[in-house]
Amino acid sequence: MMSSLKQPVVHFHGSDAFRPQSSVPSRQFSVLPPLPALNTRRSSSVVSLSKPLFVSKVESFSPLGTLKRSSSTGDAGDNDHVPQKRDLIICKAYEADKSTPIDDSQARSEAARRVKIGVYFATWWALNVIFNIYNKKVLNAYPFPWLTSTLSLAAGSLIMLISWALRIAETPKTDLDFWKALFPVAVAHTIGHVAATVSMSKVAVSFTHIIKSGEPAFSVLVSRFLLGETFPVPVYLSLIPIIGGCALAAVTELNFNMVGFMGAMISNLAFVFRNIFSKRGMKGKSVSGMNYYACLSMMSLLILTPFAIAVEGPQVWALGWQKAVSEIGPQLIWWMAAQSVFYHFYNQVSYMSLDEISPLTFSIGNTMKRISVIVSSIIIFHTPVQPVNALGAAIAVLGTFLYSQAKQ
Repeated sequence: MMSSLKQPVVHFHGSDAFRPQSSVPSRQFSVLPPLPALNTRRSSSVVSLSKPLFVSKVESFSPLGTLKRSSSTGDAGDNDHVPQKRDLIICKAYEADKSTPIDDSQARSEAARRVKIGVYFATWWALNVIFNIYNKKVLNAYPFPWLTSTLSLAAGSLIMLISWALRIAETPKTDLDFWKALFPVAVAHTIGHVAATVSMSKVAVSFTHIIKSGEPAFSVLVSRFLLGETFPVPVYLSLIPIIGGCALAAVTELNFNMVGFMGAMISNLAFVFRNIFSKRGMKGKSVSGMNYYACLSMMSLLILTPFAIAVEGPQVWALGWQKAVSEIGPQLIWWMAAQSVFYHFYNQVSYMSLDEISPLTFSIGNTMKRISVIVSSIIIFHTPVQPVNALGAAIAVLGTFLYSQAKQ
């Protein structure tokens, strides 16, 4: 129940509210019920009402105070002389310039939602760090990025098929139009995934993610020149530190490799188109984030498999496998399983997070994710970093954060 009461500026003594009503008629407000007379000492406090009041909640309570006399203590006539206590009605109100009050249940629900989002973010970052570590371990020992990318998508597809079969996850309701809309998204996702994996097979994980932090610059440029969208001036200004930081980091990278650099750049461009196709094609589709990514993985797997066979091939994979196992041992199998499973889970959690938060909050979380990956990979793999290189990375990441704020 929501009502409003517009009151002029008045000053009155708090005790006046409880004085007996006089015989002179007074203006009655139907919104607030009359208060019962209370035997309390009159107070000299002054209350000023200068803003509209909004009644947010009305509660009715049982009579308190003087109780009725029981029939066992006298006849029915005696009860007529016992004063009857009126029901007490409490109206909760708030001033117009304040936000709507939140009751306890709403506050608990909002707190639970914040905790849920926090858990999603922490899980997302942790899984992404673990994936990048195992992915780099596999690529160092078994440098076949096309096969590695295919295994990542295959593991995710298998996990979701089992989940649907066992009814652990709800099976999505899709149609032919859904898969048609998903196809360009899957193509862009496949290209971006393979390009990023190729990049990490040639350069350090930290360098790949520094270059990938320049994705907002690609997003603005593609949207501006291909889609004709315009952005506020602060958005364009935020691209300066992004581009400058990435360039500084690339120039000062000790283990610079052109294939690794171009792989990260192509990945940025592909993921920008993936986002554009996703926004256009998925309007009005009621598929959860988890199931949406599952369908995306399956279609990407179908697209990628023939290309992986054509580019690398089973014979090359077999020779490389014998060499890697002789050097690393059977633990290579666990590394490959870990990188495949964690790749799926970190992407799945990121899509589940996007269901709960705004795109702006998601982009800020993505920026913080890159920081955690860059720092952890430098520590674990003992990547040599020059001060100028670190400065370039910091500037690029800061520019990404400013971009997120400017787009708000």
